[in-house]
Amino acid sequence: MARHIRKGDQVIVNSGDNKGMTGEVLEILTKSDKVLVKGVNLRTKHIRKTQTSPQGGIITKELPMHLSNVNPIADGKPTRVRFETNKDGSKDRVAVRSGKSLGQIRPAKS
Repeated sequence: MARHIRKGDQVIVNSGDNKGMTGEVLEILTKSDKVLVKGVNLRTKHIRKTQTSPQGGIITKELPMHLSNVNPIADGKPTRVRFETNKDGSKDRVAVRSGKSLGQIRPAKS
């Protein structure tokens, strides 16, 4: 199934505690339909002192959020995505709001 976002896209969160925050997609988890966004959905974890981490301490990391909670950004605003097939067989992601191409999905078959 084609995804409306890809790794490296700039996205905005449209629901939940982080609504309105923007960031870059770091990773897409296809089995669970989740996405990691840089600087969004941060959680802190306290680490106990061990031999592997003698300092211990507190770490902050991004947790995955559902794919449906983010939209790509086009012209500074969130947009839906439409998929268009070109005459040569390649597929493009197109922003519904502006009509601009967001990138190619797959190259044309030779």
